[in-house]
Amino acid sequence: MSEAVVYRSRVRVERVKGPLRRAFLPIEPQPIFFGVHTEVARHYGVDPHAHEPHATTLDDLVAAAAG
Repeated sequence: MSEAVVYRSRVRVERVKGPLRRAFLPIEPQPIFFGVHTEVARHYGVDPHAHEPHATTLDDLVAAAAG
């Protein structure tokens, strides 16, 4: 079996403000935004009205695993 790296994902993530993150993903023409919403915001003590709600990285991970 080969030990060669088959694929290396080139992703860049920037913190925008508070819980908001901007992720630059391969092939996607526009960045993807991650943040907090509803129960997640409350869990982390973030006022859900202080920041525009966005899907969390956990939401994205669950969606990827379900697909």
